[in-house]
Amino acid sequence: MSDLQAILDRIAAEMAAAPDRGKVADYIPELASIDPGQFGIAVCLADGTHCTAGDAEVRFSIQSVSKVFTLAMALGRLGDQLWARVGREPSGLAFNSILQLEHERGIPRNPFINAGAIVVTDALLSGHAPREMLGDYLRFLRHAADDDDIHINESVARSETETGHRNFALAHELCAHGNLQHPPDHVLGAYFHQCAAEMTCRQLAFAGRFLVNAPELPSLLSLARVRRINALMMTCGHYDGSGEFAFRVGLPGKSGVGGGILVIVPSRAAVAVWSPGLNAQGNSQLGTLAVERLARAQGWSVFG
Repeated sequence: MSDLQAILDRIAAEMAAAPDRGKVADYIPELASIDPGQFGIAVCLADGTHCTAGDAEVRFSIQSVSKVFTLAMALGRLGDQLWARVGREPSGLAFNSILQLEHERGIPRNPFINAGAIVVTDALLSGHAPREMLGDYLRFLRHAADDDDIHINESVARSETETGHRNFALAHELCAHGNLQHPPDHVLGAYFHQCAAEMTCRQLAFAGRFLVNAPELPSLLSLARVRRINALMMTCGHYDGSGEFAFRVGLPGKSGVGGGILVIVPSRAAVAVWSPGLNAQGNSQLGTLAVERLARAQGWSVFG
């Protein structure tokens, strides 16, 4: 563990000195004022041993990292029925593309682009009011992280609701193709709130352990579904930057425009990194660089 801690400390120092930190998600007003100088990283091994560096105890908006957890919930409830409504292929386009959704007749390319995640949220609302669905979501997060101090930032959710016009357009396009079963306002209200959950790097790394698939971990999902979620994280977790992330890091990962990335090292560890400045694809610029350096230093890769 001392070697791992030294690696994280070195990476945090390198990221603190990095001159180009990307651009914060200023199209969401509540995220526009986040200090891009912040950086945190946490690694949680399968046995619960963990190391952190930098701003690993600062809460941040997990945004689209939430899609990993709602997908896990939906697969647990619906199983393979979910795949009739959402695909499993990389998008190759921006995460909020309306053109692609229209071209493919209302079936989102995968559950990690916005349209796909909206369908997953709609599926979770079946038989549940939005408040009940969000309660289940928070319970899942808290159980996965073994930490009850995880909450939704209402100001961020409100900010996203007021400015999320493109997501409303996606929801109405889904409705037009019969792939939304609840009113768009209800679905997007739940969706914006799930994205507005706040966690620290340490909490997020602990929460990701259910995807590590090590014998000593409690099982929240079947092995087959854990493997499928990891596969989708590898191929689709960074939108149209997924191939580049797989090439550079070689591990399944899911990013969010709040600057967080959850990375899974199968059978070994879960990694969470946060730096709010984004690259052109909407992924954390320094977070990507940091996990690339961590994976190289540790020899971690699904490719051997």
